Amino acid sequence: MSSFESVVVIDGKGHLLGRLASIVAKQLLNGQQIVVVRCEALNISGEFFRAKLPCLPSQDDPALPLPRSSRIFYKAVRGMIPHKTARGAAALERLKVFEGVPPSYDKKKKMVVPQALRVLRLQPGRKYCTVGRLSHEVGWKYQDVVARLEERRKAKGAAYYERKKLAARQLSEAKKTAKVDSKTTEALAAFGY
Repeated sequence: MSSFESVVVIDGKGHLLGRLASIVAKQLLNGQQIVVVRCEALNISGEFFRAKLPCLPSQDDPALPLPRSSRIFYKAVRGMIPHKTARGAAALERLKVFEGVPPSYDKKKKMVVPQALRVLRLQPGRKYCTVGRLSHEVGWKYQDVVARLEERRKAKGAAYYERKKLAARQLSEAKKTAKVDSKTTEALAAFGY
C-alpha cells in the first residue's frame, strides 16, 4: 500500500483487529482512502471470555448502543488517530467499514495485509475469537442476516466464475478452429494487427 490508489479495499477475514487497525490508521493519516469489508471476520487474540468483558452492556445504562463488529473496528482505528484535530477528523472521513461485502465493493479487488494476518502473527495453538461472535454474544442481532447475504454473494461469484471459464474455453477453441484467408489477413494488416 505504499503508492496511493484511489480506494484500497481490505478484506477483514483472517486479520488481527489491533494490528490491522494500526496499519489502517497510519495509512489514513498519510491520505489514503480505505474501505474495510467483512469486519465480522476480524480476529482478536486471547480467550473469548477475556475479549467479551469490556463489551458487556453496563447495568447502569442499558440504553447504550450494542457494539456492531464494524463499529468495534472503527473505534479501534479512532483510538489510534488524533480524531479531535482537523487532520485526524479528515483521516477518519477517509475510512469506511462494513459487515459483509456490500454490492458496490463485491466486484473490486480486495487486499490483505500480511503484517496483520492471524496465521502469520499468532503462534499455532493460541486462542483467538472473532469480532462477529463477540458482537453477537453481546446483543448484535444481524449475524445470521450477514451470513445469509454472504452465502448469496459467494454463490453469485462462483456462477460468474464458471461462466467466465466457459467463455474463455469457447474463445480458445474458436481461435484454434478459425480459418484465416488472404482477405482477412490483408484487412488485419490494414488496421495494424
